[in-house]
Amino acid sequence: MERILPKDLEAKMEEFSEIGWEFLVRRSIMKKLEEIAFMEFFTSESEITEEEAIKLGKELDKKLARWYE
Repeated sequence: MERILPKDLEAKMEEFSEIGWEFLVRRSIMKKLEEIAFMEFFTSESEITEEEAIKLGKELDKKLARWYE
């Protein structure tokens, strides 16, 4: 995979050359892939629709907002 970064970002990264940027990128990608795999597993047997999940999420947000008032 080819690395494509804006020049200003690359310059900023060079200011902190002691940081292992390749390691950080690799770790971030691995973490995101693990999150995606978990979500696919978690939702693979779900019986609720996306619309129902959104509605439940909004209801939960409202209840949590009231809880922390």
